[in-house]
Amino acid sequence: MITVHHLDNSRSQRVLWLLEELELPYDIQFYKRDPKTMMAPKSLQAIHPLGKAPVITDTDGNVTLAESGAIIEYVINKYGHGRLAPACDTPEYIRFIYWLHYAEGSAMPPLLLKLIFGMLPKQAPLPFRPFAFLISKGAQAQFINPQLKLHMDYWEHSLSENEWFAGNNFTAADIQMSFPLEAATARAGATDNRPHVGGFLHRIHNRPAYQRALYRGGIYTYAHNASESVP
Repeated sequence: MITVHHLDNSRSQRVLWLLEELELPYDIQFYKRDPKTMMAPKSLQAIHPLGKAPVITDTDGNVTLAESGAIIEYVINKYGHGRLAPACDTPEYIRFIYWLHYAEGSAMPPLLLKLIFGMLPKQAPLPFRPFAFLISKGAQAQFINPQLKLHMDYWEHSLSENEWFAGNNFTAADIQMSFPLEAATARAGATDNRPHVGGFLHRIHNRPAYQRALYRGGIYTYAHNASESVP
């Protein structure tokens, strides 16, 4: 039995969605962010030393595994039986592997920087806040926002060629890519003048398995923010 160690408003929502798409039985262990720091509670370190979500435990094989991409590959390879992944000898499989790892390796770093620099002025001591604001504004204008635009335009172009990221069939790569697109919609207006990005979000939010994962996982702010920006 798989247990998902689920942190509210986090990447672990994708793991719930994956398991719902595969119609696998699973349990959820819930964790709440610290309201001051917004970090995961220290109790999560009892499951994995880094104390971050997502983490799964699987009693079938005594497995404890972190990292979204690794979790998806593990679940697909062990329980997918050919579902949610293209055949290995196809061009679609190459795209599948690329987008599966691009999501965290390339897409999320500028989004994380956007979040950190956006919080910087409020976190600085009061006398230094004007300077922190200038640093934040400069970093976002000169580096972070141009990088985000580059990625968001890349998503739009890719989705204009195929309905899904790996091709014309929905795969686990689309589950993995959901979080960057939802986060970018909330933080950087990803759907502004990008109809294919908006269409992708609209399609995933209407999937029954996505809705079931929301029901089981609880409040997920990014889905709400993203859905407001699509047809």
